Amino acid sequence: MAHVIFYEKPGCAGNARQKALLVASGHEVEARNLLTEPWSMSSLRPYFGAKPVPEWFNASSPRIKSGEIDPDKVTPQQALVMMIVDPVLIRRPLMRIGDHCEAGFDSTAVDAWIGLKRTDETVSDVCVRSIANDTV
Repeated sequence: MAHVIFYEKPGCAGNARQKALLVASGHEVEARNLLTEPWSMSSLRPYFGAKPVPEWFNASSPRIKSGEIDPDKVTPQQALVMMIVDPVLIRRPLMRIGDHCEAGFDSTAVDAWIGLKRTDETVSDVCVRSIANDTV
């Protein structure tokens, strides 16, 4: 069993499914509000590891979907500043167990990291509302 610090957007159906899967898998989830956390560049950066900058972003964010921000043209420093100012841009959830941090919910990667109960339902970091309505 792992103690997962789970930064979510409150009310997000996808985050609710992710947390439920973690709990069903025997993990303890400490949910925190991604949008109100006082992020700094040094506190946010570890969640992205070696991922390319475009993978740091929430593809369902209105600013990404509208084309206002092109994640392919943003430096790591610019991305962090944008995300601190507008946390909706952050790919979610952010998860931390001990010193290990991750952004997004790739169930295969999470299973390899801490173990997940098998389920017939696909649980990922793709916004459920985005799939249903093509909105955030």
